Amino acid sequence: MAQKHNFQFSIREYRPTDGRVVTSLFRDGILEHVYPAFFKAMSHPDHVGVALSISMAGYVLGGSSYFQALLFGSAWAGLIYYCCHEIYEGYMMSRLSSDMADIQANYLENPDNGFWVAEADVKGQSKVVGMVAVMGKRGDEEEGEQFDDCNGGAMGAGQEIPQDAGDGSDAMMTHVVVGFPWRRKDVGSQLTRRAVDFCKERGFARLVLDVSSPQTAGASLCQKFGFVKTASHSNTHANRWVSNLARINVMRMEKLI
Repeated sequence: MAQKHNFQFSIREYRPTDGRVVTSLFRDGILEHVYPAFFKAMSHPDHVGVALSISMAGYVLGGSSYFQALLFGSAWAGLIYYCCHEIYEGYMMSRLSSDMADIQANYLENPDNGFWVAEADVKGQSKVVGMVAVMGKRGDEEEGEQFDDCNGGAMGAGQEIPQDAGDGSDAMMTHVVVGFPWRRKDVGSQLTRRAVDFCKERGFARLVLDVSSPQTAGASLCQKFGFVKTASHSNTHANRWVSNLARINVMRMEKLI
């Protein structure tokens, strides 16, 4: 049982009865990155230039109409928002229809995988406020599709864990999500520590995860645990033109166990 500022919580293994709240927590944790990604993309110099050019075109074509200028500029902003939303929603739907469709079978029934939740005492009732998962892979297993998720990543399908450390027995940390009201209360740290301890217990050589560029808090948390950035890519589940407009980069972070 962990406690910080009179906030008590514990880390335990996932139970089938947690399904609904875990799904809801996951959805919120992923989609909350849409707005930060949108504002980050719109502030890019290239997008600012395009927005000004489009607005000016609307002003001229509308006969010096400020409304037309605003309309054209808003259309561009709407396109960028759509791209950001498409990336995160696509990732969310992909996970909900794959590994999270049956957490019991995909995680708990595999000794090299794990899924844990943070359970807090909220007004006298137990409530799941966070979660984390680990997917392990031994060196002699076939390569499979791997994903990321430090509180909602956007890694593209087909990205694989590099095989250049230890004996090739690596693990990927996924679904690190903490409900907004319970952040900055050590929940994320305890969940991450549980994942690292699990990897030590199972004898994995390395723990990896991918963090999308808007997730600055997630990246900082991982760095505190000794994760280092080793690569970066812009592959997502969306079409290439959507990814290019959203300008979301994904950082590969790794920790040797």
